[in-house]
Amino acid sequence: MDQPASKSWSIYTRREIISKYQILELVGSGAYSDVYKGRRLSDNLIVALKEIHDYQSAFREIEALQALQHCPNVVVLHEYFWSEDEDAVLVLEYLPVDLSDVIRAAKKGEWKDGGLRVEEIKRWMIQILSGVDACHRSSIVHRDLKPTNLLISADGVLKLADFGQARILLAPGYVAVGDNMPPNDLDSPEDAAEPGPPVTTGTLTYGDYGTPVKPRGSPGKQEFGAYSEDQQRDSLDEVDKEGNVPDGDASCLATYTASEMDEDPFRGYSCEAEEGENQGLGPLTSCVGTRWYRAPELLFGSTTYGTEIDLWALGCIFAELLSLEPMFPGTSDIDQISRVFSVLGNLTEEVWAGCLDLPDYKTLNFVKVVNPPGVEGGLPNRSTDEIQLVKKLLSFDPANRATAMELLQDKYLNEEPLPAPILELRVPSKHSDLDEDSPSEWGQYREFDSDSEFDDFGPMTVTQSDGGFSIQFS
Repeated sequence: MDQPASKSWSIYTRREIISKYQILELVGSGAYSDVYKGRRLSDNLIVALKEIHDYQSAFREIEALQALQHCPNVVVLHEYFWSEDEDAVLVLEYLPVDLSDVIRAAKKGEWKDGGLRVEEIKRWMIQILSGVDACHRSSIVHRDLKPTNLLISADGVLKLADFGQARILLAPGYVAVGDNMPPNDLDSPEDAAEPGPPVTTGTLTYGDYGTPVKPRGSPGKQEFGAYSEDQQRDSLDEVDKEGNVPDGDASCLATYTASEMDEDPFRGYSCEAEEGENQGLGPLTSCVGTRWYRAPELLFGSTTYGTEIDLWALGCIFAELLSLEPMFPGTSDIDQISRVFSVLGNLTEEVWAGCLDLPDYKTLNFVKVVNPPGVEGGLPNRSTDEIQLVKKLLSFDPANRATAMELLQDKYLNEEPLPAPILELRVPSKHSDLDEDSPSEWGQYREFDSDSEFDDFGPMTVTQSDGGFSIQFS
């Protein structure tokens, strides 16, 4: 079998993985991870095998998915493999369609009655809010909410995915485990290759929907691991101080994936952090998330934010659902701020007194926007209730943004026309807008939507061949 191009070949040679999964094809590749479509040998279940090359991203994704394992609107982590000298491999449910596919299909008029029906929009919103509410009640801030990270099953169930940038914000007295190695649940490499009986008891680092527990003792040195759904209950609730790396000073790199080049080269711009290595729990990085959905406090360098940054991203996503166009499609961070100001007006202490404390607020000056159109101007022909719902999220002052739980009770989502049943949602077929042999398919499993390392070279043409692929830059 011809192996597709990827950053790492280790997944094909790891005995504990290939003994349980058949690797079918590479479906996504980026600077920090590769995703393969696979088949579980025990029951023929199709899965996604996500090989993560970045230590922190892998650990954050594992801990977040463990904490949210019972949430129906979060992607399922079936098991994961961790070896000291190998990349982590997460076995996830395979969901090849995302919300951006739904928006694109509606925009292109692929369905009989054109765009999205109000009933459908409400159901998509409710599912997104349910997933975000579960995250926030578990003190998890996702930090990269966007349509391509909202995966959808064939029967219309939407699930939050790509928790590689997530952080768990703990109350005083609890220990953060966001940057730690897994504990040594197995005694030897031989035990890992052939896992013993599933562990049926244990304690999650975070209980169902937000009950944190203190770690139980100190972990041993992890040599080799394969963790099942049941065994995960005991993993990652220990703290390895050597791995406890907080967010710190960060350098930003804006990138896009090959799958997104066919539409807008700026669509997938994403900011990745090279985080500090001090041992304490330092500040969060402002260089996080994807630009179009990044909250103003992040654009101005805040390192003391909370779950409110996810709420701003929700406002951008909901506006996109309603208009089928991004609300703030910035091409740089400065342009992003300008686009926000052009719609909502300038950020001043009159609208948010806390803006004066933002690190970059006094160093960036913008022309005063006169008579900004507001959310209404960005959402023409939408109802007052729809506009008000988006306004509750797109507030400069983070404290004024409505929570996911509050919005689930919003009258717009609970009055006629009522949200459509999930089974009545229209879901595009996989790769419906792509040629089956197109290299763009590499990025279509957007669960990770990771960055391309070729971004700085500009437009490119990717051609597949018998020996692999070639890239020609324009």
